[in-house]
Amino acid sequence: MNHKINWLLATFLMTGIYCLSQSDEIIIKDFEPASSNQPGREYPMVNSQGRVRTQIFAPDANYVQIDIGGEKYDLVKDEEGMWTGESAPQDVGFHYYQLNIDGASVPDPGSLLFFGACRWGSGIEIPSNDQDMFAVKDVPHGHVHEILFPSESTRTSRRAFVYTPPGYEKATSKRYPVLYLQHGYCENETSWPNQGHANLIMDNLIAEGKAKPFLIVMTYGMTNEIEYGGLRDFDIKPFQTVLVDELIPYIDTHYRTLANQENRAMAGLSMGGFETRLITLNRPDLFSYYGLFSGGIYQPEEIKEHEQLKLVFISCGSKERPEGVKYAVSELKNAGYNAVSYISEGTAHEFHTWRRSLYQFARLLFK
Repeated sequence: MNHKINWLLATFLMTGIYCLSQSDEIIIKDFEPASSNQPGREYPMVNSQGRVRTQIFAPDANYVQIDIGGEKYDLVKDEEGMWTGESAPQDVGFHYYQLNIDGASVPDPGSLLFFGACRWGSGIEIPSNDQDMFAVKDVPHGHVHEILFPSESTRTSRRAFVYTPPGYEKATSKRYPVLYLQHGYCENETSWPNQGHANLIMDNLIAEGKAKPFLIVMTYGMTNEIEYGGLRDFDIKPFQTVLVDELIPYIDTHYRTLANQENRAMAGLSMGGFETRLITLNRPDLFSYYGLFSGGIYQPEEIKEHEQLKLVFISCGSKERPEGVKYAVSELKNAGYNAVSYISEGTAHEFHTWRRSLYQFARLLFK
């Protein structure tokens, strides 16, 4: 180091605002408790660089790591047995993570629990400059109903969550369009209401006059029955039966819906997008709006007989394959379809990409 750099570094360290990581990177010490924490818990924390710092008391442990974003980072133990450490900077938005204590992967006791990565575990919110879209505001709020609907094909009662927009309960003569919204692989029907904040996104859009009021139905997509990497062996028929023959009729008879193709949409993230694609191709008579969030593309020849199709929406993160999305939508437009692409800047295959996608997609529905 030259003298100028030495002087700057000394100044940083003396202020107490910065410290050095094990890789000699400067870490800004402006950590704050994450918004996704258990009530009253100080850790985990997040700083302005997007680093996650966590802490756990484990005096008998030999090593502790935080496992996030496909990487593991070592924590350091003090004399009392408290382990503390932080990750590298993460993308903005929501991330699943866990702690690894002597080889055992466990949830962080400071975090709320979310279902993802095929388990109930920890999740953390890295602040973004557009999280206002799902902020809890002083606006009219809809309701998220947990329902059980009969499924003869699976010989059980299955669970779904139904978002009804503000005013639904009072407007007893009004009927509404419906969006069927699917989660991703190793997630479930709680994912869109919890980490996706689908209800808050809709509340805010409706309050701002940017989206028409409509219902959102979220159910388990039967995705966890296939092994990771076994997508080619996935059979859509069992879930298609649940959705088409059991759930949609139940919703149309138990809620005030506009029960026709013109007022029905389907979308999903990742594996849920793949399911959306397959079902809309198999049953073009059911939906007029298609949304694939990091979940594949449509080719013009695949939907040439979809006469009532009003919109195809395809999105992904800028760190995924945005060129493929843009090219696919360009081809659809050239073929005469109303197609829209959306690229979430600075994000990858993660929930903030899909929150942003829902925010954009919802504004275009049922217009």
